Amino acid sequence: MPLFAPLEDFQQADLPPRTKSFWQMAGPGAVLVGLSIGAGEIIIWPTTIAKHGAGMAWAAVVGVLLQIWINLEVARWTVATGETVYTGYSRLWRGFGPLFILLTILGWLAPGWAQASGSALKALFVGPDFGAGTFWGSNTCWTTVTFAAVVGLLFGPKLVYQSVEKTIEILVLIVTLGLILVALFVGTADTWKDLGRGIVNVGYRDPAFPVKDLFIAIVFAGAGGTANLFYTFYLRDKNIGMGSLIPDLQNPLRGRTETIPSAGFRFPDTDENRRRFRGWWRYIWQDQLLFFWFLNTFTLLLFIYGALAVLRPRGIVPERGSLIWDESVILAEVFGRWGAGWGQAGRVVFLMVGVATLFSTQLAVVDGVARSIADILHTNFAVARKRELSWWYMVIALVWIAIGILITAVLERFKLSELGVLFNAAYMGGFAMAIYVPLTLIMNLKYLPKSARPGPVHISMMVLASLVYGGFAIMCLWSEVAARL
Repeated sequence: MPLFAPLEDFQQADLPPRTKSFWQMAGPGAVLVGLSIGAGEIIIWPTTIAKHGAGMAWAAVVGVLLQIWINLEVARWTVATGETVYTGYSRLWRGFGPLFILLTILGWLAPGWAQASGSALKALFVGPDFGAGTFWGSNTCWTTVTFAAVVGLLFGPKLVYQSVEKTIEILVLIVTLGLILVALFVGTADTWKDLGRGIVNVGYRDPAFPVKDLFIAIVFAGAGGTANLFYTFYLRDKNIGMGSLIPDLQNPLRGRTETIPSAGFRFPDTDENRRRFRGWWRYIWQDQLLFFWFLNTFTLLLFIYGALAVLRPRGIVPERGSLIWDESVILAEVFGRWGAGWGQAGRVVFLMVGVATLFSTQLAVVDGVARSIADILHTNFAVARKRELSWWYMVIALVWIAIGILITAVLERFKLSELGVLFNAAYMGGFAMAIYVPLTLIMNLKYLPKSARPGPVHISMMVLASLVYGGFAIMCLWSEVAARL
């Protein structure tokens, strides 16, 4: 039996018409925001700002802006073909399948988000010092609790995506309202001015801030790493464009599953199909502008503002997994000016924001990683096609969770912080982006009908993004090699 299964050519089909309003189809962008507001916003950027000030806040805004264009091109492929982008990469070269499995594992295997989520949950309900020296107070215990919640959400309902979407929408709402409340209480005019100066200070880099760390910060201003590619699955399961011709991913524990084809569709370049594509494309732009650009930038700047107002004035730069608790303690002091009850409320609000932020990322990462690896295996490898895609999804998700708990226990045994794990994950994700950003542009130009291909503006922005991520990757590789010579 050959290693690679044959990859079928596109089937011919008309693009389905768009019949629903934007709000009836809203969801994919919100899920991507739930993934984006995780460790990059609540840990990596606040830590950076606490240490170096607001001077490089521009990089956060630029990072989100670049990722909009990446998401648009990911969406373009799925809307026009119904395929995932991973199938598109395999059309360029079959070796990209195994490569992206490797990149996914390197970028997401270490469970930094799960650790941070468990720590925040523990701090919210019983305090950070509960059960010190015992299993019940350990990171391993509380990380296992959060992973158990992930299992319930992924394998309780019949349709996986609906559970993920609804849960993350609620968590994003909690985060947004909580951050607005915190900003109203802790802010000063000078802090806002400082943040504004940092946003327009484009190109500035603190001499004490390594290029590697700037690369990491830009990558995780937004989804980052291969997480942007998860958008392809959300659009398919929301029945957007040609995705409506692909069966939804169903929970294999809840009965019958659907056979999901490995190849998608190509529409004839007729006037009617061009009109339909423009209708879907308007939806994609609305989804990205409202959710990913506006809401992502808004929450990211509020997290940065909180670190600037709370951590920076006191010289607190968390080196271990205490950032969320540190901020909550100081917020309790600030809110406590109006009474003890207000102080307790301030602490609870920020801890709730922390739990919602990190758990939304943890849930989306497990779901997205399992979808990605299952899709690549099922599309490319003959032996994998003997099982349904949903079976592979379930097995990979459960194995991923088990490994995450095991790694958490090892990290705790050797007293290693999740902060280093998260920064290294972002670093690896940056190299993945340096590879897949130009690939996405190439496949869209090569395989899509002429009317669906990117125009000059989209091409220019994708070339710019390729140069940014590729340039940083080359500089970081050079510095790594030079440091060892």
